Amino acid sequence: MNRYLLDTHVALAYLFGHPLYQQIEADHQLSDPATITLLSVATKAELLSVAMKNNWEEQQINRLNALLQRLIIIDINEADRSLLEAYAQIDSYSQGRLAGKPLHHKPHSMGSNDLWKAATAYITNSSLITTTDFFDHLSGSFIQLVKYPLPLSGN
Repeated sequence: MNRYLLDTHVALAYLFGHPLYQQIEADHQLSDPATITLLSVATKAELLSVAMKNNWEEQQINRLNALLQRLIIIDINEADRSLLEAYAQIDSYSQGRLAGKPLHHKPHSMGSNDLWKAATAYITNSSLITTTDFFDHLSGSFIQLVKYPLPLSGN
């Protein structure tokens, strides 16, 4: 059974019927009942923020709500020790400071939402589908990454 965690740009591509999402669907069959498609609550918050900042109309809000109901939302919960531990490990690793696991890239700080997404992909054993470079250094070390180029505006 395939498990995928969607990053924010991928979810937005779905919401707007962008060809990028059509390609992802063709490649990974996200709508197949045998496929488990997840969303971090951090991504949900980002989507709600995009909707609010852009004053989305009712039709767009309804489409967002339908997507959120269809996906499994993984919450951040203080009782979830494995998620909290994964966050701490990934943050330490990203900065080249995780004992026993050397970073083979330049150390950098990840944004907290991206850390939550990476930790969620890690503990759920999901492939993270993204359009950004933010997770590249984690590929193969913590998560499986499925990366698509972010299309230029107007494509």
